[in-house]
Amino acid sequence: MILDSFILLTTNTDAKFLAALNNKINTGDIIATVTFFILLLLLLKKFAWGPLMGVMDQRAELIANEIETAEKNRLESEKLLAEQKAALQEAGANAQSIVENARKQSEAQATEIIESAREEVNRMKSSAELEIATAKEKAIAAVREEFVSLSVLAASKVLEKEISEEDNRALIEETIVKAGEAK
Repeated sequence: MILDSFILLTTNTDAKFLAALNNKINTGDIIATVTFFILLLLLLKKFAWGPLMGVMDQRAELIANEIETAEKNRLESEKLLAEQKAALQEAGANAQSIVENARKQSEAQATEIIESAREEVNRMKSSAELEIATAKEKAIAAVREEFVSLSVLAASKVLEKEISEEDNRALIEETIVKAGEAK
């Protein structure tokens, strides 16, 4: 009936007809519509609303559990991150300590090597000075011995003959030549 009125309303736009329709209230249709609506609500509440609310409660509980699990995982991840950072800092400190120890050891070894080299140079210098002094003494002794033997030779020749100035000069030259040959 409402549908018929609607069709008439759309086809016949007479002002009197619209006014008459507005004044006429169909209470039977209103009561039937309200009754069916209440019946539909009761049926929905009994058969659909309960299971629907159960599903919604389960979904809310599942979401709450997932949020709680995510929060626990986040806290655990932060804890692990802090532990990893601490371990990384400790490893960095250990590496720095190892590098510092290696540097100190290398400096100590370098100092030891330099000191050892200095001692060796001083020992070699002392040894060389001693060898030079010994060689000098031997050379002086050899020169003295040569000089003594030449002096003895010259004296023996002088004693063997009377020496004139020419003989004396020849004797000196001969002694110098023999001294040169001895070297």
